[in-house]
Amino acid sequence: MNNQNQKLRLGDILVEQNVLTEEQLDAALEEQRKSHMRLGQQLVSSGATTDAAIAHALQRQLGVELIDLRFTRVSPEVLGLVPGSVLRRYSALPIEFDRDGSNTLLIAMSDPLDVNAQDDIEVITGCRIELRIAIESELQAALDRYFGSDEAMSSAEQYANEREALALEEAAMASAEEADVNSAPIVQLVRSIIEQAVRQRASDIHIDPLERQVRIRYRIDGTLTEKMLYDASLMPAITTRIKILGGLDISEKRKPQDGRITMNIDKQEYDIRLSALPSYFGEKLVLRLALASGMTRALNELGLREKELVKFRHIISNPNGLMLVTGPTGSGKSTTLYTALSTLNREEVNIITVEDPVEASIPGINQVQVNVRSELTFANVLRSILRQDPDIIMIGEIRDGETAAIAVQASITGHLVVSTLHTNSSAATITRLIDMGVEPFLLADALVGIIAQRLVRRLCTHCRKPHTATGEEKYLLGLDPREDVKIYEAGGCNRCGDTGYFGRIGVYEIMDVSPETRRMIAAHGTTEQIREQAVAEGMETLNQAAAQYVIEGMTTLTEMLKVSFDV
Repeated sequence: MNNQNQKLRLGDILVEQNVLTEEQLDAALEEQRKSHMRLGQQLVSSGATTDAAIAHALQRQLGVELIDLRFTRVSPEVLGLVPGSVLRRYSALPIEFDRDGSNTLLIAMSDPLDVNAQDDIEVITGCRIELRIAIESELQAALDRYFGSDEAMSSAEQYANEREALALEEAAMASAEEADVNSAPIVQLVRSIIEQAVRQRASDIHIDPLERQVRIRYRIDGTLTEKMLYDASLMPAITTRIKILGGLDISEKRKPQDGRITMNIDKQEYDIRLSALPSYFGEKLVLRLALASGMTRALNELGLREKELVKFRHIISNPNGLMLVTGPTGSGKSTTLYTALSTLNREEVNIITVEDPVEASIPGINQVQVNVRSELTFANVLRSILRQDPDIIMIGEIRDGETAAIAVQASITGHLVVSTLHTNSSAATITRLIDMGVEPFLLADALVGIIAQRLVRRLCTHCRKPHTATGEEKYLLGLDPREDVKIYEAGGCNRCGDTGYFGRIGVYEIMDVSPETRRMIAAHGTTEQIREQAVAEGMETLNQAAAQYVIEGMTTLTEMLKVSFDV
């Protein structure tokens, strides 16, 4: 195998398999000479191809099996054969011993042409190597899964040792904290925490200062899970390092601060919002992770069913009026708004947003960030925006009566205004705005549509467990008690991290405001009356939409009840 590999070059294989053109290969090789990256990394980084395309091309050319590491479990005995640092260096992972009883170890590699790596692993293990090809991103995620915590702990221990040694030096001129925070171990530790969060699909990282420990938790698919515990002595250095990354004042420890970090992880740019909050044992840090390109999607990627998509398109096609997206924090409102704006973003349309903060940059759209210190409040900015000849205005959130009144006035005077509000349902949004001081007759004239939404965890299709619905479950789902219905509950496997869930899906309640609903709003109709009218006109409630997902086997009854508990 080694001799054969020595005769082959990755670039030639990719050209032969029509993954690259000769021109693309020449350009990549030229860039590689400057960047000193491996060719595969250079090609993926430049966008010429993907790591998956490279892996499949190598599989076809070499006839080596491609292994899916998402579904592969490796025993501790096999993992212990090669140090994690060596596996990181060579992008390799031992899988198992060959079942034929020989002294042959199966190794997954993203670059099966790396003969030196194979030779080194053979020497370390004393085994004959049999190769499997793996996709680079899956391989890095697997290495994180098996070695990430150990590597982070090693960095933490190294930092602690350096700190202890530094404390013994009498001639230290700078403060220990500022000197420590630039040390390689703490930089590596913080980056490792963020990288592992990204690879485990976390939306948030919580760094909690406890009395004797630092607790690291990741929010994955909406649920917080503890991932690491460190000694409390590391908290000042972790906090300072993250503050430096986020552009915060490291000397200010008594006031809340907000910042932003941009970081490239696995060839993708992430926009990280940072919040520091003073607490009893130190500053609690929360980092919200988002792909820089992840907020803007195609409409069909939001998870809307066909009939919901038709309603959504009809609402945003209005030339003027007020469209609202409602739901609790973390329900995907911003993603829905950004998607709507991206759909409407054309050369002939002037779109201006006012946000706190700007969550993602959209080319071609004018985005303004609220700054209370500079008196750039939502209301003040909106008054200025109306003099900027806008066609479409996006308000990040309607927080008070003044902002609500200006938004309604703007929508009546020929602008399409889109915004968010924290309410439990579409109908409750109307009464909330009236409680804020908006006149019902103005609101009735302004509203064109309201979208209430939630996110529920999607069942992992590889381990979900079917069962026949009980009488109580059928009642909660609104089904005929005499009907036999199969629904699913969460299992647990390697792919979903033993949670039973993988990813989330949107649940929507879309109210397309009709003439009859307008009359009801103007006549001071109650929330229940408006809701009943909308349902009579075909609106599917959040509860009904979530129940349909349960019946289709996409989520569980437990997730449905979270959505419909307060509606």
